[in-house]
Amino acid sequence: MKYLAVMAPLALLLSACTTVEPAYKDIGTRMGPCVDGGPDTVAQKFYDLRTAQPSQGLPDAQLLAKYRPYLSDKLYQTLLKARSEGKSDPALSGDIFSSLAAGPTSADVADASTIPNTDARNIPLRVSLSRDGSNGAEWQDEVLMVREGTCWTVDDIRYTHNNAHLEGGSLSQLLLK
Repeated sequence: MKYLAVMAPLALLLSACTTVEPAYKDIGTRMGPCVDGGPDTVAQKFYDLRTAQPSQGLPDAQLLAKYRPYLSDKLYQTLLKARSEGKSDPALSGDIFSSLAAGPTSADVADASTIPNTDARNIPLRVSLSRDGSNGAEWQDEVLMVREGTCWTVDDIRYTHNNAHLEGGSLSQLLLK
């Protein structure tokens, strides 16, 4: 009986040592609507929308409203600000969401299931893009997904193609010029 009285608190102490706490307890809040799914699912849905309704330059108000559930609060506000300032940089005349000015006709986002940290707040994912037709091309870019509250959102796009039409390396850097 005395053995049990000594072992019970020791077992309780050891079980407390094996409790896994999340790396981030507060994953922030989200100001706008969001899309259900993990980072790769949300990114794929964003690119599906982009290829179904391609556009050049800064999105107009209607298109930006369609993109809102997919975009982080920060990227959305940066796009709104660039739109309201009437940025007329020639680089903004092509597809600002990909390395090539003509933009993709199809996109395939890498699977995020290989990422071991389920507490991650941001995850970069490779996107294989292609353009059909006479200007056919294949390339990869990288989409940075961030978690805002319970939502995964697109926070930035890194242009990784060797002949990217945009300078600056990423969408957010381009918009902040």
